[in-house]
Amino acid sequence: MKLLENKTALITGATRGIGRGIAITFAKQGANVAFTFNSSVEAAQELEKELESHGVKAKGYQSNAAKFDAAQELAANVLKEFGTIDVLINNAGITKDNLLMRISEADFDQVIEVNLKSVFNLTKAVIRPMMKQRAGSIINMSSVVGLKGNAGQANYAASKSGILGFTKSVALELGSRNIRCNTIAPGFIETEMTGKLNEEVVQGWRDSIPLKRGGTPEDIANACVFLASDMSSYITGQTLSVDGGMLT
Repeated sequence: MKLLENKTALITGATRGIGRGIAITFAKQGANVAFTFNSSVEAAQELEKELESHGVKAKGYQSNAAKFDAAQELAANVLKEFGTIDVLINNAGITKDNLLMRISEADFDQVIEVNLKSVFNLTKAVIRPMMKQRAGSIINMSSVVGLKGNAGQANYAASKSGILGFTKSVALELGSRNIRCNTIAPGFIETEMTGKLNEEVVQGWRDSIPLKRGGTPEDIANACVFLASDMSSYITGQTLSVDGGMLT
């Protein structure tokens, strides 16, 4: 049995890395997938085809979730096309790393806008339809950095930490309407971005993790499947660390 049969999921930032892994795993579990992408139309079309090969409906939307009106418009378009939004995964995010002494105001503002404000924008855009159907699962992507901080990432850590408090508040507000809201905090996940890093440095990170490996996008995707499905129907307001024991 497929765990997400007949559910529609909206996933932001899904053409690469973790977002792509989530989209593909969701399609395999029977979910129809609406996803957003930033710039690469080609990558979006490729992903659409791949998702559709699993027998589900899929559509990519070029949309900037950091803009309030764009998020409202996106949710309206997805509802029109798919008829329902059962799962929202706020995955889009950026980094602009620098020591605090060197972070510019623009770099601070942009990271907060893309990583945190987008979560507000899209959650606000989907809660009305979810309240109407009296069901929904919202999954917000934080980070191990949001839980423990990291030198050179004050802006990123603030944005990912903010997601934790936002998630708990939404869970408290919407629980009576059967809408659940949880956070996933990935640790060191190996994607095409980490593939460009020095192999020795990466191996050092792997060695410092209790499970002795980096995570995969599928590891995050499987946690999302659990939180999106009815298997987690009594779980809300929680943070699930998927980090190989990094914070243990």
